[in-house]
Amino acid sequence: MDLVLEIYALTKSLPGYELYGLTMQMRRAAVSIPSNIAEGQQRNTNKEFSNFLAIARGSNAELETQLEICVRLGYVTSDSIARAVLLCREIGKILNVLITKCSN
Repeated sequence: MDLVLEIYALTKSLPGYELYGLTMQMRRAAVSIPSNIAEGQQRNTNKEFSNFLAIARGSNAELETQLEICVRLGYVTSDSIARAVLLCREIGKILNVLITKCSN
């Protein structure tokens, strides 16, 4: 949830012409992560939960890529996205552990 708030704050600084491009894609990816974790947790089996965790992991990777794209396009600096990148990496590690535990 902290990552969602971070991404919403960051995307406010993106150019207006990116509203329906990177801004919306990044927000959707960020919201997708906790949403898929929550939905998967309510499923009946570990296999189903694991599938939703994998979707969340994909959204997390997508978001980290989009953050780098923003830097390369000159919309933000590496320093300004450092917290978001750190959160993405922490979430990625957590998701990997959860997926492994669900697979056992």
